[in-house]
Amino acid sequence: MILSFKGPDEGLNASVYAELRQRIVTGLISPDHELSTRSLASELGVSQTPVRDALSRLSAEGAVSIRSKRRVRVPEMTNERFDDLLRCRLLLEPEAAVLALPHLTAADVSRLREINTMIARAITANDATGYMQANYDFHFTLYCAQPQKTLTQLIETLWLQFGPYMRMLYGRVSNTELNQRHDVAIKAIEAQDANALREAISRDISDGMGLLGQRDLATTTPR
Repeated sequence: MILSFKGPDEGLNASVYAELRQRIVTGLISPDHELSTRSLASELGVSQTPVRDALSRLSAEGAVSIRSKRRVRVPEMTNERFDDLLRCRLLLEPEAAVLALPHLTAADVSRLREINTMIARAITANDATGYMQANYDFHFTLYCAQPQKTLTQLIETLWLQFGPYMRMLYGRVSNTELNQRHDVAIKAIEAQDANALREAISRDISDGMGLLGQRDLATTTPR
């Protein structure tokens, strides 16, 4: 991808950061993958400086680990890290969904239904990239409707750390094991039922990729 942004350096840095961030959050960059600033700069059509700046920001958010100028990696997933991230998601995301409830419009609900259809199609087609992007879009269409922007930013930071492993895990399991609860969440929104919405999002996290991730780590990493 060649970035076409032609504004000042600050805007270019933001554009590079946004591109790399999206790749990580949707799992296009896998855990323990080593990143080359030179290769990324060439691919994006920019100098190495905005790439280094973007990686520094991502490092501060826990998305990458910088060991030297030439050694930048997406951290591997461990049992402890996974459990910590999952616990934080379960604390923050259901709350964000409930806070969003009074602000969601008919257009938002229509958009959520549209995205959920895209998720179903991606699962049927075994399209991991499509699934990861649509699943991200569903959750953040919901969370971004609430006015507490700091809360949304915290959740995005969790997804930056969670996304690479979830993409890897998707390729290891049967599509039938991806137990989506988005339909339940949409019905709760339409009924203005905060408790049902909270429960739907909690179970989507814990019964879906959360449960699968814990099971996968249990079989590959000693506790």
